[in-house]
Amino acid sequence: MSALPFDLTQKELRIGAVGAVVAAVAALLPLVDQGYYLSLSVNIMMYAALCTAWSLFSGPTHYVSLATAAFFGLGTYSVALWIDFLPFPLLVGLGAVVAAVVAGLVGAATLRLSGVYFVIFTLGLAELVRQLMTWGQAKFTGKMGLYVFTDFREMHIYWMLLALTVVVFVTGWAINRSRLGFAMQIIGNDETVARHVGIDTARSKIILFMISGAFIGIVGAICAPRYAYIQPTSAFNPMISFLVVIMALLGGTKRLWGPLVGVIPFTIVMDIVNSRFPNHTSIVIGLAFLAIVYFIPNGVTGVIEQARAKWRARNGAAASAERAA
Repeated sequence: MSALPFDLTQKELRIGAVGAVVAAVAALLPLVDQGYYLSLSVNIMMYAALCTAWSLFSGPTHYVSLATAAFFGLGTYSVALWIDFLPFPLLVGLGAVVAAVVAGLVGAATLRLSGVYFVIFTLGLAELVRQLMTWGQAKFTGKMGLYVFTDFREMHIYWMLLALTVVVFVTGWAINRSRLGFAMQIIGNDETVARHVGIDTARSKIILFMISGAFIGIVGAICAPRYAYIQPTSAFNPMISFLVVIMALLGGTKRLWGPLVGVIPFTIVMDIVNSRFPNHTSIVIGLAFLAIVYFIPNGVTGVIEQARAKWRARNGAAASAERAA
């Protein structure tokens, strides 16, 4: 009898059990520390959610999107603009919808592009949205920023980001086992072949781009209460886009959990750099990007997998030699 699409293998059950234990342990952190380490962990969890959501689309397609800041800022402003009128959970959903709609519109217009053209367009998108938001605020409200007052503390934001990260992982796993995931694997390997076998490549990429954008919008909405005072320059900060790309590439995008390998150490490094060398952040980011692309283009997980493949090949060759002898 053939297995159902979502039947779990023993390996997946083990990975799921380990992931559940890790998430449960991580959820206890706010009960242990309410100071620096909690604040650092919120940053780690924020980028974990962002990088994993980014990898949902950019991992299988190999499209480097710099639109993260745009979707993040749209989620943030969905909360900032309506916090006095609508409940917070509804605003989080609104942030997801707004980001997904914009992702769909942008995807329909740009996903026929590839390479550097797509990268430049997505970078320009974040700047365009930021400029439009700045103009709109100045013209219609006469303000340069908006206050977001809620009862949420940093521990609540941490728990929400942790739950979202788990949801993103489960969604990614489900997509990988679906027809959409199978289609994206073929598109990532050779988009021309995918079109020839009847896959609607544009539709598949747009759907995945919308899912990725929606999750990034949710992250922005959840983080809005943390900033308290929202400005376009902070909500649509292009540094968010660059950091997400660097962290994801450092960890590796061939595995859903790969970006986490890059998020944790790089967030800690950036925290140290920001506190000790605040004027040299851009230099560190630039050097890190060059080093990752040049030395570990497949990320840390790629290096680990290559080492495991060599070890298995060596052991296989040794076993064959013993049997021959």
